[in-house]
Amino acid sequence: MDTLYVSDLDGTLLRSDEKTSEYTNNVINSLTEKGMIFSYATARSLITAKKAASGINAKIPLIVYNGAFVIDNLSDDILIKNYFDDRVDFVLDDLFANKVYPIVYAHIDGKEKFSFVPKLCSDGTNKFLESRKGDIRANAVREINALKAGKIFYITCINEPKKLEPLYKKYKTSFHCVYQTDIYTKEQWLEIMPSNASKAKAIKQLQSLLKCEKLVVFGDGKNDIDMFELADESYAVKNAHEDLKRIATSIISSNDEDGVAKWLDKNFVMM
Repeated sequence: MDTLYVSDLDGTLLRSDEKTSEYTNNVINSLTEKGMIFSYATARSLITAKKAASGINAKIPLIVYNGAFVIDNLSDDILIKNYFDDRVDFVLDDLFANKVYPIVYAHIDGKEKFSFVPKLCSDGTNKFLESRKGDIRANAVREINALKAGKIFYITCINEPKKLEPLYKKYKTSFHCVYQTDIYTKEQWLEIMPSNASKAKAIKQLQSLLKCEKLVVFGDGKNDIDMFELADESYAVKNAHEDLKRIATSIISSNDEDGVAKWLDKNFVMM
């Protein structure tokens, strides 16, 4: 019985410096050479995910943007895609009316871009954009309506909780929303995605594609809850959110202690 192992990245597989350790790289690369079927599911884009986990030779499809896309790690071809429908214009207009000016991810003229209005960005948004300085996807625009361009698949809002929480409550039943504090900057984030985009749905499709009967997952955040509920076994790192720990099969060592790699090194058995 083949098993698919899927780990979250930030706060789980990545250490606090946003990188995988040499130990983690060696363990996962060694076990995948022996036949382990391993992937990761992340809120990051393919570009930033591959940069952070550059030491891992994952050869199977990767789940990015919290499940908006499943992408072939070798060819970069998008295997599964989820875009917003026409309702996204209403959502953006509502954000603007509440003085929330997001970063909007879309395919514009066939190229992936993240668009923003520099003069309207919050302090938290500016900090995030500074961390992505030099990114070829960056698309600064002058007016808010330009944020509606292209085929939109992800909306990131970084602002005060008093602004974001009412919006989360309003849209959480219509779209896939993640409302949580960023583990690195401690800024409040609201991420809005198409309703069909989730880590669990993408993992289920990947599991079917790879014909794996069993699923084992690792995570730390509230956006990992759906994949924990789907999995046969789920392991929360010691630094995980308490809501995730409550539904986990067990708690393992923290991300800074290479908890995922240590568990795999001890428990992976070739069939």
